[in-house]
Amino acid sequence: MAADNFLYYKNKPLVKCGNTIYYGNMADDYVIMMQVLSQKEWNNQNICGKISVKLIMTDETKNPLERIVKSSEKEGLYPALDIASVWLEDALKKR
Repeated sequence: MAADNFLYYKNKPLVKCGNTIYYGNMADDYVIMMQVLSQKEWNNQNICGKISVKLIMTDETKNPLERIVKSSEKEGLYPALDIASVWLEDALKKR
């Protein structure tokens, strides 16, 4: 899939695989992993309920548990993306 086909939020790609959404560029030092933990029905459609948000390092030489820098749970996709964009921007500035 070409990069031009990705959805973007604040100039960073969003990639969905099952109930997991990755936010950010995998070539960077950090990305956000969001896991949809629950869904709700609204107007005959399923929408995200509770979402686990994790700021993770992309360094695959580290233990998967050591790669998690921050984590939180949010209710709904917008609050999850809101905190994700702040965390990711802050982590990428500090590198």
